[in-house]
Amino acid sequence: MNAVLSPVPRRPIRELPDELVSQIAAGEVVERPASVVRELVDNALDAGAMQVTVRLLAGGVRLISVEDDGSGIPQDELASALKRHATSKIASLADLESVGTMGFRGEALAAISSVAELNLLSRTVGQASAFILEGRSGEMRPAARATGTTVEVKELFFSTPARRKFLKSDATELAHCIEAVRRHALARPDAAFAIWHEGKLVEQWRAATREQRLADVLGSELLEQSVAVEYSAGPIRVTGRAGIPDAARSRADQQFAYVNGRFVRDKVLAHAARSAYEDVLHGQRQPVYALYVEIDPARVDVNVHPTKIEVRFRDSREVHQAVRHAVEYALAAPRAGAAAVAVAPVSPVADSAPYGAAPTGMGWAQPVMNFNAPAGNRVSDLGALWQPNPLRAEPVEARTDDLPPGDWPLGRAIAQLQGIYILAENNLGLVIVDMHAAHERIVYERLKQQMDNHEIASQPLLIPATFAATPQEIATAEATAATLKTLGLEITPFSPKTLAVRAVPTSLAQGDAVELARSVLAELAQHDASTVIQRAQNELLGTMACHGAVRANRKLTLDEMNALLRQMEETERSDQCNHGRPTWRQLTVRELDALFMRGR
Repeated sequence: MNAVLSPVPRRPIRELPDELVSQIAAGEVVERPASVVRELVDNALDAGAMQVTVRLLAGGVRLISVEDDGSGIPQDELASALKRHATSKIASLADLESVGTMGFRGEALAAISSVAELNLLSRTVGQASAFILEGRSGEMRPAARATGTTVEVKELFFSTPARRKFLKSDATELAHCIEAVRRHALARPDAAFAIWHEGKLVEQWRAATREQRLADVLGSELLEQSVAVEYSAGPIRVTGRAGIPDAARSRADQQFAYVNGRFVRDKVLAHAARSAYEDVLHGQRQPVYALYVEIDPARVDVNVHPTKIEVRFRDSREVHQAVRHAVEYALAAPRAGAAAVAVAPVSPVADSAPYGAAPTGMGWAQPVMNFNAPAGNRVSDLGALWQPNPLRAEPVEARTDDLPPGDWPLGRAIAQLQGIYILAENNLGLVIVDMHAAHERIVYERLKQQMDNHEIASQPLLIPATFAATPQEIATAEATAATLKTLGLEITPFSPKTLAVRAVPTSLAQGDAVELARSVLAELAQHDASTVIQRAQNELLGTMACHGAVRANRKLTLDEMNALLRQMEETERSDQCNHGRPTWRQLTVRELDALFMRGR
């Protein structure tokens, strides 16, 4: 039986005591020791600190001390610093709408003081000595200290024991505190940071360049497995590093986004970055990145949440596009050239140039290969399968000053393995290429480029390909005729139960027209045809590219293998297939030597 709740007697409306108000406010700002560390390091950096030292006991529960060498707080302002909504960082609504500091709300020290014992020790350049203010008693006295500020927070949540029960183990709280400082360290490589726990140094980052700081904080592998991001669009600039798809992780724990130096968790930025990896990331893997967005402070609202970890953009669409394009462009360039140039040659290379090109001047220029090659090149009908009239493009220039004349990033083809892999030799060693995955990406990028011109070029079939169709396939073909035309397909009724494929994309002219038509109709049936191009364009093109790519067990000549390698070197995102799997791998001579224990 449910108990009947008796009505609660009405209480009069009255003001809450100041201490309770402060404790309520503290609940919004101070969640755990890491929250205190974040707020205090914010203040230190706002004061111009170039060295910040964090000392902790019991994961920050017993003690959090943050020392800095900033400008300090004058003696006559120490007491004001502990009052609610007292700050030197803003003074008007106009200041709030264009905040340029990490802190600005003027409530962190007051909130912390209401749930812990707080002491404030500071000295400015002009003062004869430092002064310490005890938050509980309000007592102030001279003390010894160099210019700067030290904030000591002892026995966090001692006055609210119920909150203390929700804290985790000391090790867990310490990990959160370290993470809070890491985020600051990534934003301010010019400043040095040190973290001590129970009297032992657990982390230290000296002042460095941004790239060195990224390597120090996130590991040297980040620089090795990422590409530089540098992009500007109107009032927005995006810089940083974007991890290559091979470096993706199962968790989103290595994703750092900053807006004007402030670490944020923002759905617009996260979605923009993730969408840039759509064509190159396999399954549910999570990309790795550190992105820095610079924007006019007046175009972003940082006064959204007490923790200041959320922001709101005046024009979220322009920010989304800027971040997505920044990461897309960084990931687009094939990495084969960079890998080959990065290491000096380990063996002599023959003088003869590879199929289809010759070195030019200080670098090389390679046009898109035309598989309708002149007589004497011994190209088989593979060219007809791929693209009888290939999309022409401007020659691609690449720096290869350190490469021997005639050498190529993905090397010269030497064999085909099991009808699946191409083996090639370059100046680093052995290159292994998944030929179907690589060609699938090449066809896919061509289709996307043609789609950018609003319609994919089509080629009529001399003899229409007919097939027995389901009622749904017939209905879809009739309802989406305009969309099919945009995709380079013409599929019309041949009889009440038969469809005829009368034209296919030029790039896929020699593929299986019936299989292609059925796959595309199945995709279209799952989407609203009026918006399919916007919502499912890449999925459709990926399906088409898969059907048009060279199949496994197809025997290729060396000329055909070399032509595929050259196109991979020029095609954007060619390091991954449309599903995010790698298209090639490098085995260096050193790795091969290790397999056979050479040199041991």
